[in-house]
Amino acid sequence: MAAAEPSVAGLVILAGDTQPMHRAAVRVARHLADLAPTPGAQALVDTLTRQAALVDSPDLSPATPAADLPLGLSGSYWLDLRAYDPVATAATLDIPLLILQGGRDYQVTVEDDLAGWRTGRAHRPEVTVHVHDASDHLFFPGAGPSTPADYQRPQHVDPAVIADIATWLAPGMDA
Repeated sequence: MAAAEPSVAGLVILAGDTQPMHRAAVRVARHLADLAPTPGAQALVDTLTRQAALVDSPDLSPATPAADLPLGLSGSYWLDLRAYDPVATAATLDIPLLILQGGRDYQVTVEDDLAGWRTGRAHRPEVTVHVHDASDHLFFPGAGPSTPADYQRPQHVDPAVIADIATWLAPGMDA
């Protein structure tokens, strides 16, 4: 949106993925299978791995059955998404960025995704990166490995995340 709208003065990216979604789906399935190892969990990992390989394949087409692809999404969807690179898109922007990441996030990870932002954008002075070690994907604070059950409990975004955003916005706010 910021690339299409010149009036955008800055961008806050919360848990912004840089890894392709089909590969992230495999990573998430592996994490969940590790939390609750069952034959069904491993079968899901195997299925998603096979489906993700098809997304990367030159054989992917709009006619590829959605049932053969991750998350039951169409071949057209995956072809369109395959052409999108969030870091390269952000590199075309000449605006400040605040990139926030939860350290306990298993969907968009420090290791896999934040590394992409750091490599592609963090060298620029108008890019600020903060990791909130205790936060999960929804920026809920906690301890230990994050699980889907964590998302079910009523919670609030970590106040430190809100403070980061407010502090980052403050210099540009009118008094």
